[in-house]
Amino acid sequence: MSIDNEDGLRELYPTQSKVVELKCLPAIDQHIAKFIALSPFLVIGSSDPEKGTDVSPRGDASGFVQVVDANTVMIPDRPGNNRLDTLSNTIANPEVGPVFFIPGVEVTARVNGRAKIIADEAKLADFAVSGNRPRAAIVVDAREAYLHCAKALKRSKLWEDDYRIERGELPTLGKMVSDQVNGEISVEDAEPGVETSYRDRMW
Repeated sequence: MSIDNEDGLRELYPTQSKVVELKCLPAIDQHIAKFIALSPFLVIGSSDPEKGTDVSPRGDASGFVQVVDANTVMIPDRPGNNRLDTLSNTIANPEVGPVFFIPGVEVTARVNGRAKIIADEAKLADFAVSGNRPRAAIVVDAREAYLHCAKALKRSKLWEDDYRIERGELPTLGKMVSDQVNGEISVEDAEPGVETSYRDRMW
């Protein structure tokens, strides 16, 4: 049986609690601001009506995301693979949803709102690392912000060792990419490129 309407969906689940309803705030309060300031990692969801949905990771030292005020968050766009999925999607559809993580903390913080891309050199200067300034930043105008309970991270034991694997259980990134493109890029060519990118193009 497939569910294709809101009424059918709601019949499967109990009504949300008062706490869940009330904790969704129209702005970033002091607790969520501190959470974001301590977070070194986030994933951000975005979508394009033509291309579909994307969720991309962003990470750097704690404090790399700036909470400008109660409704404004700035996320620097560090060097990546130049697909520009999040940035392109934001131009097509400004609705985004970043989720912030702190290692060792099972609660997460979520912000939903409308985003724009800036390339203002003065504002981007604050995000420079080792003299390297990002080309752009994503500025989110927060419509709602809330702390998400720890169930998902508790179930996954993300910050524990229970499900940790030996790295050798998966091939290297270069090997996997080479296989995915049917050898058009050899492992010998892919591996040095990955390592060079990590070494020289982090910021």
